Amino acid sequence: MFNSKSIISLLTDSFQPTVKTTSWLLKIMIPISFAVCLMQYYGIIAWCAKWLNPLFCHIGLPGASSIAFLTGATATTYAALAVMMTMQLTLRQATIIAIMVLICHALPLECTVNKKVGSKPFRMALLRIVGAILAAIYLNIILPDLSEPFSSISVSPDDSSIGFVLRAWLTSSVKLAAMIFAIIYALMFVQKLMERYGLMQKLTKPLAPLMVFFGLPRNASYLWLVGNVLGISYGSAVMLQQEEEGKITRKEANEVNYHLIMNHSMLEDTLVFASAGVSALWILTTRLLFALLLVWGRKAIIKLKSLT
Repeated sequence: MFNSKSIISLLTDSFQPTVKTTSWLLKIMIPISFAVCLMQYYGIIAWCAKWLNPLFCHIGLPGASSIAFLTGATATTYAALAVMMTMQLTLRQATIIAIMVLICHALPLECTVNKKVGSKPFRMALLRIVGAILAAIYLNIILPDLSEPFSSISVSPDDSSIGFVLRAWLTSSVKLAAMIFAIIYALMFVQKLMERYGLMQKLTKPLAPLMVFFGLPRNASYLWLVGNVLGISYGSAVMLQQEEEGKITRKEANEVNYHLIMNHSMLEDTLVFASAGVSALWILTTRLLFALLLVWGRKAIIKLKSLT
């Protein structure tokens, strides 16, 4: 039964693992976000984008949109959207870029997090880059002519000094740290609540057929839910905790990661881009399709290798 004593006990038990996992995430996120901030300020990302221009022109996108893709690939979906909103794009072009960014974003951070739970970071990065390009080719073939303009904003000049940029980065980092702690604390609390009252099994059984359809371990339901609601970083924090407690093996965690690198944070990511005008249907179906292709394609390759 739920009572104040049991709730306080759960809150207390959740605090120490929350501090541990939050510290682990911030040790990864803060240096990477700082490096990306400097790269953006000194124009390194914009310079790198020039090399992608020829490719983007062949997948139905203006060459300049490669800056939005690179910004997302090195930073966050929000940063990529901010770049997109300064461009003159059609809704069709914005849909292609959005899905590329949603498949391939925050690579330095998320691939490092993947490594912590047993996946090979460079392989994860390569698969996401290739997946983003293939998704763009796929969408360029099947998308209808969405010629209406994508939402855009006028950009007003801001203080662009290095001091202003660093202050903005520090402020956002403090807010990020507080948000991460709150989310991880809530996740740990829910996890321990489910364990104490046997809710994990009740959740796992109804979702087990879905996991089988996705090609994932039957006991991956909770990790799949966390990854799809809150993303790879938070999902991996919970994944690491479950590894340490022996509830999931590193092999199983790696299998879940192959799905999540294509199809994660579905709630937040979809809402962010849908609010800007991109179709939620195209976002959801395309990312799920490529997650299925990757997981089942990998299984087929492993099976073929075992037969030779």
